[in-house]
Amino acid sequence: MDETYLKIKDKNAYLYRAVGSAGNTIDFFVPEHRDKDAANKFFKKALKAIHNQQPRVITTDKYSSTEFAIHEMIYSGIISVKTVLRKVKYLNNIIEQDHRFIKRKVKPMLGFDSFKAAEKTICGIEIMHMIRKGQVQSLSPPYRAFTD
Repeated sequence: MDETYLKIKDKNAYLYRAVGSAGNTIDFFVPEHRDKDAANKFFKKALKAIHNQQPRVITTDKYSSTEFAIHEMIYSGIISVKTVLRKVKYLNNIIEQDHRFIKRKVKPMLGFDSFKAAEKTICGIEIMHMIRKGQVQSLSPPYRAFTD
């Protein structure tokens, strides 16, 4: 799990992302602030998704708000007590490299004018990146086209 910044109305906003050990995107979240509440919302969102399971190991950088959010979730029972928290800045290389693809698309945009536009655009970029990584299976016939 890691976060990177985005420019929205010439201010920094943050993109929280989680990537599995195989490099597959687990989830992403765009909050306005980088704090404990944002980290809490991100982890709850990621754990609530039906395609995710309880993490065995969570690797983060040494940002204290993220650490507090994880410890609170372990204490409240949302995250398993058996989950290992690794706070080593340089073990996040998988996600740091994965940020490059997202940043390469966002950087030429020179930021976003609104928070809503940033969320929608990042969602599209993340989905396209997941398709490129082979995380999305193709639709098997019979499928319904969006013609309505």
